[in-house]
Amino acid sequence: MNNVLARWNFLSVAAAVDEILPCCGSRAWAGGMAARRPLPNEATLFAASDETWRSLAESDWLEAFRSHPRIGESRIGESGIGESQAPKAALPRSAAWSEQEQRDVAAAGDATKSALAEGNREYERRFNRIFIVCATGKSTVEILKSLQRRLKNEERTELQEAAEQQRQITQIRLRKWLQG
Repeated sequence: MNNVLARWNFLSVAAAVDEILPCCGSRAWAGGMAARRPLPNEATLFAASDETWRSLAESDWLEAFRSHPRIGESRIGESGIGESQAPKAALPRSAAWSEQEQRDVAAAGDATKSALAEGNREYERRFNRIFIVCATGKSTVEILKSLQRRLKNEERTELQEAAEQQRQITQIRLRKWLQG
């Protein structure tokens, strides 16, 4: 068993919630994960994460979305679309992971960054939340195309797509978390 997972299995519920929260940003998800302990291995952890995520209410998904900065920005809460309820101790880890995940966006040219910023604003006007995309492994152009395509979605379709992107981000962050 992974050392991080083994240690986490024996934390108090509150400490376990706080420790895993940066992986997703939803307190309900983190609480659901803590309630499923002990998790014997990484495969069980990932499966439990997906099951827990899919069982959450829309409001819990929205809470997770608010734990991210806009794509192309580094600070959480810059959008003004709600504030993260994550404990202050969780924010540095989440922000560092966001910065890693958006590394390619940070290196993009000014025209692309400007197009992303405008797309972010349009998305927020249309859906009243930030654009969530799993940026890991995607070029800035791919992200911009995804943003432009998703702006055409109906609300329900887009919410489901954003939730799937968040699920993917959570899986990546769980892997980082397990590395310590």
